[in-house]
Amino acid sequence: MRVVCVAAARPNFMKVKPVLDALERTGAEGVLVHTGQHYDRAMSDVFFAELRLRAPDHHLGVGSGSHAEQTGRLMTAFEPLLDKVEPDVVLVVGDVNSTLACALVAAKAGVRVAHVEAGLRSRDWSMPEEVNRVVTDRVSDYLFAPSPDAVANLRAEGYRADQIHLAGNVMVDTLLANLDRARGTGVHDRLGLTPGGYGLVTLHRPANVDDPARLGALLGALGEIAADCPLVFPVHPRTRRLLDGAPLSPAITLIPSAGYLDFIALQAGARVVLTDSGGVQEETTVLGVPCLTLRENTERPITITEGTNTLAGVEPAAVVAAARAVLADPPPARRPALWDGHAGDRIAAVLAADHGRARPRPTDLA
Repeated sequence: MRVVCVAAARPNFMKVKPVLDALERTGAEGVLVHTGQHYDRAMSDVFFAELRLRAPDHHLGVGSGSHAEQTGRLMTAFEPLLDKVEPDVVLVVGDVNSTLACALVAAKAGVRVAHVEAGLRSRDWSMPEEVNRVVTDRVSDYLFAPSPDAVANLRAEGYRADQIHLAGNVMVDTLLANLDRARGTGVHDRLGLTPGGYGLVTLHRPANVDDPARLGALLGALGEIAADCPLVFPVHPRTRRLLDGAPLSPAITLIPSAGYLDFIALQAGARVVLTDSGGVQEETTVLGVPCLTLRENTERPITITEGTNTLAGVEPAAVVAAARAVLADPPPARRPALWDGHAGDRIAAVLAADHGRARPRPTDLA
């Protein structure tokens, strides 16, 4: 069995790694495709080394652009590769433009599509990621859901039972496999931090950082929180440009984007994490660290109902109040079922068991 595994951005590679490893343990051939949707050679090389992930077999080099431009270039670049490699399955992860584009190409070519992280729904159609999630699920043969709420979403939307598989969370596989290494990086000593003595901030979503008024309001809220708990803010280069000239509390320390292992260590040592990232909501839940999500919605509600996450919104007073509440009374550590480090094995087992069997393609929803 030959499975093309598509990845574009750093979180995709965290999700692909355990599936690739598990596929190869079953004797399947995993073909890793880096679309180049988000690509920096130096950052990618370090990231691959940290994950102990082999170099991609193919690099599409698509680069950035508008959603339409990028999706079109991805489809044009992926189609001839698909014809050349002739896989049995194309496996896509997450919700970026590469996820949708490569799923569409495979579906049109009659190749089975597997979507890892299927069924996640924010129900916010202003998010490009929500469009990508919903359409990718619609053309997929295998829907690998990370949590029971994602399974419930897929069932409610009418997908066949044989398409839906509760696999667990592949990002957790990667986190647990690397946690001991992360704890040994020495990042706290390098930054002069005491574990348990700081909060961690990540902001990258356009809705939060592209609007100067929204960004200024959030920075004001972070300044109030930093008076109670100093904050460390690893800043993506794009976000750093937007922060130039913005008023910033001296109790907020900006640092360059952290590598994967350093960032896991920083999360594990934080009193609280404030973020607009989906993946960080999951990682903090597994680490047992309080998380405040600076959004009005989340596609990962299980991190609230069975984890350490709180949906704080973006209104400054509400964010400050939520932070003070969790600092005074942190939520108990807990972890959803099947977030156990074996999601990749479950995915590989389903694909291996189904190899060579006749299978109906996606059909009209019930």
